[in-house]
Amino acid sequence: MNPDHYEFTLAINLIPEEQDLSVLFSGEGRPLPGHTIGPSVHDFYLIHTVLEGGGLFECGTFTAECRAGDTFVIIPGSLFSYKADLDNPWHYAWVALQGIGVLDLLRAVGITKDQPFIRSGGGNAAELHSLYEHIRLAFKQSAYPRLESLEASGWARLLLHRFGRDNLSALPPNPSGMPEMIDRQIDQAIRWITLQYHQQISIDHLASSLGYHRVHLSKAFKQRTGLSPKQFLLRIRMDKARELLGSTLTIEQVASSVGFNDALYFSKQFRKATGMPPSEFRAVLRNGNEKDTGGSNI
Repeated sequence: MNPDHYEFTLAINLIPEEQDLSVLFSGEGRPLPGHTIGPSVHDFYLIHTVLEGGGLFECGTFTAECRAGDTFVIIPGSLFSYKADLDNPWHYAWVALQGIGVLDLLRAVGITKDQPFIRSGGGNAAELHSLYEHIRLAFKQSAYPRLESLEASGWARLLLHRFGRDNLSALPPNPSGMPEMIDRQIDQAIRWITLQYHQQISIDHLASSLGYHRVHLSKAFKQRTGLSPKQFLLRIRMDKARELLGSTLTIEQVASSVGFNDALYFSKQFRKATGMPPSEFRAVLRNGNEKDTGGSNI
């Protein structure tokens, strides 16, 4: 038991190896009235959510009176302090994070160095409490600490998602001039084609799946990319084919890998796009004459 707390629980990650986001430790506590941390700095991200009671959080010039459901975040290198209320000291849960992707993830849910706080209704405290418990309980001191670390990172991402839902008004605005829904659908179409180019993609089916007529989708798609969906698909396939032709795959295997069931038709399209058949392109690659491979005519 921590002498400054009525209750104190802590779980530590033995192998915080994930590069993007990794949980270092997570805990929960009920400090004594007036219990104070800081002024201090940390070299990791430390997130607290108030479950009951209240207290004061200060970070740089930012100050907030916290109550149940509120979350405050300590950014590495920032001078901070926080103090439990004298009459109704807080009960809070916390998680420490590190990783090259943490700052961007926090920004995505509306948390920044200048606004390291989410004001939320107390009604969400129980759901947030459950997520913190899942993070902490992931560290079961089993024989598989790497699996524990992966599980904790997953729960931490769900926690950040919940913060974003509670903080919608602070989220970055839609950067595109297009209407938000069609903008989102074009993003989805681009990702769909980029990831599924090896499949037999029907542009009609793609448009229908996204809830748009083919003509409407094609027009919006071309405004964004400069290409029609069909042209974009062909460019993705040809770019991937160029890459695969540097491998040991046969021409037929390359064709199949980029979505062509007919190797002859693939060769025709490849020659149209690059100015040479796949076999010649491969020979040029093997001879190290990449400057002669030509550009796309799509």
